[in-house]
Amino acid sequence: MEVRKLCFYALNLPIMGTKLRLVVMNFLQYAIWGAYLTSMGSYLVGVDLASHIGIFYAMQGIVSLFMPAVIGIVADRWVPAQRLLGICHLTAALFMAAAGYYAMSSGTAVSFGVLFTLYSFSVAFYMPTIALSNSVAYCVLEGAGLDTVKSFPPIRVWGTVGFICSMLVCDAAGFQTTYMQFIQCAVLGLVLGFYAMTLPSCPTSRAENKKSLVEALGLRAFTLFKQKRMALFFIFSMLLGVSLQITNGFANPFITSFRDIPEYASTFGANHANALISLSQVSETLCILLIPFFLKRFGIKNVMLMAMLAWVLRFGLFGLGNPGSGVWMFILSMIVYGVAFDFFNISGSLFVNKETDVAIRSSAQGLFMIMTNGIGATIGTLGAQAVVNRLVYSQQNAEAMVAGWSQSWLVFAGYALVVAVVFAVVFRYRHDPTAIETK
Repeated sequence: MEVRKLCFYALNLPIMGTKLRLVVMNFLQYAIWGAYLTSMGSYLVGVDLASHIGIFYAMQGIVSLFMPAVIGIVADRWVPAQRLLGICHLTAALFMAAAGYYAMSSGTAVSFGVLFTLYSFSVAFYMPTIALSNSVAYCVLEGAGLDTVKSFPPIRVWGTVGFICSMLVCDAAGFQTTYMQFIQCAVLGLVLGFYAMTLPSCPTSRAENKKSLVEALGLRAFTLFKQKRMALFFIFSMLLGVSLQITNGFANPFITSFRDIPEYASTFGANHANALISLSQVSETLCILLIPFFLKRFGIKNVMLMAMLAWVLRFGLFGLGNPGSGVWMFILSMIVYGVAFDFFNISGSLFVNKETDVAIRSSAQGLFMIMTNGIGATIGTLGAQAVVNRLVYSQQNAEAMVAGWSQSWLVFAGYALVVAVVFAVVFRYRHDPTAIETK
């Protein structure tokens, strides 16, 4: 009996070790993002750059138009994905450290041009790592003989845990309105950059036969648009991507703005917006674990539709709530965020991985990022900034600004509802439960 137990543990230790290493990778991957993603808006308000919040968050989308595809091509063809992951994180961390140092030395006299340039270079190298880390995880899991649909979500959930921990550290340390959030981000990036170099190697795809220019550059991923199902998937990925960064950029400034109203000035939410928002990521940790069941049970169309309807609730509850008697609406908005964000992002990533050839898989993941965090998020953040500038920052007093915030969130909810209805009618996909079978 003891011999059998020892054999069992000996056979499973490599697998357990592989999963643990991927857990650490995902934890750090999203802890980097969590250091500033939800709080940077409040810092920008404090240095009189409130009207530029949208372009800071839109830059994540702009670089996602080309950088994930470029990096994905390199990973597919020339440089092992885990090594490229490390290089990208080290580069991003150095630029973010430079942004933090500049903000520290400038105080409140921060130049938009300088800060934005340093920040832009940092996110240009960070954004591709989201898709790249997924590719590394899939490659390592498949190399260990594990099923990605079953094994990846429990690993990815630790990314959300890392995001939450980083947010709470930022809040508890008083960084959410200061430049120190950039320094926190840079330190975590350096750690992951070196750590990624130690991960199992992910082989590149080297075919011996002569390739066309399109194939050599890895651009075959764009031929997926020739398939009606994939084309519609990517189009609606873009439309849903419009919603992805809106709350990241504007939720913290919105909740914090209640501090200027005496009725809400002493409430917990108004003074600890990051802690309140972190409930969104707690919801993520639970929802990620439900993805294999929902994806197998309901299929990609219904899972995406659930995500779209959850965005309607996410925005609508923000528009109707407040940190006082209406704080339950804020809390409920945080709870549905897990469905809104992860039911689409993770399921979509798994869908792309299953539907594409291994030779272009990293490129296809990059294309998915282009449509969501690229085109979609760029349009969404710039559009949201225009709405907020008109309804919020054009007002002259705190009460009018809060009312403008409520109107803005209802506008965003209306958009999400229209997308959901059109998607339900247009996207036709017959679900086959055996296509997403777990081992």
